[in-house]
Parts: sequence; structure tokens; C-alpha cells
Amino acid sequence: MRCAMMGWHRANVEINVLIDENLEDCPEVSWLQGVAEQVLVAQGTGSDVELGLVIASQERVQELNKSYRGKDEPTDVLAFSAREEIRADFPPFVQPPDGVLHLGEVIISYPPAIIQAKEHRHSVEKEIAILIIHGVLHLLGYEHDKPELARQMRATEAEILSSIASGLK
Repeated sequence: MRCAMMGWHRANVEINVLIDENLEDCPEVSWLQGVAEQVLVAQGTGSDVELGLVIASQERVQELNKSYRGKDEPTDVLAFSAREEIRADFPPFVQPPDGVLHLGEVIISYPPAIIQAKEHRHSVEKEIAILIIHGVLHLLGYEHDKPELARQMRATEAEILSSIASGLK
């Protein structure tokens, strides 16, 4: 059972948000969708794009991390790309013939986001924005498994964050 599930369409961008129930003080669905859309705009994805954004419990994210990555440990964000060229190590998702770029799913663990916000002395909203940016960039093909790729991804994250930072505390 979930406390919120909502799709959002603007300029042919669809961002479906699912928030697990029993998570208190979650950001508004429309705010979450707006952050994800700003990442897509900043990366020039164009129109006809769809992705899912899930705000989940730490237990649920750890379970997904174990099932899909073989790591039985908590993590703050997971990204599951639906694009065959990004995740060649998984069987390809069947893309519907609708002309829409289906990027995949970003799953954010809400409890670690709260802890990380306190550690970094900024708002939970800013931490959630950081995690959304990170996850969406993974869906767009960014990686950080090598030093140069990590530098490139961090620079892109910082650039996007600074462009949306005026609305964050």
C-alpha cells in the first residue's frame, strides 16, 4: 500500500511518483516531479520522456539492492535503466513502440536522505534533490566507477544543483 502515486505530464514529459506509505514529511509529489524535470531539461533530453521516481523505506531499498545488485546493504539511491544500451548486463526491457524515451526508475531511500541532510547541514529537500539528480543522471548513462567518470558526474551534478538551488534551503 502506498501513500501517493501520481503521474505528471508536461511538455511530453511524464514523471510517475510513488511514495511508500508510513514515510512522514515527504516532499510534495509536484516538487519531486519538478526537480526530476529540471534534470531532464538541463541534460537536453527533449520531449517524449518518461521515468519513475520512488521514495521508499530503507528496508525496501536494501531489499532491492540485494535482489538486483547482490549487495545486502542499505544505500541512498538506486537507478534502474530501461535503456538497453545503458544496462547491457541485464536482459533488455521491452520498449513500447510509442516514440517515448522510457528511461527507467530512480528509487530513493528516504531515511538515509534525512540523516545525510543533517550531516551536511542542509534541508532534506536539498538532499532529495541531490539524490534525484544523481539517479536521473545514471538513467541518462552517467557512471562513477572510474575516477574520470566520477569527476564528470560530480561536476554535472553540481552544475544542475546550482541551477535549481534557489528553491532549496
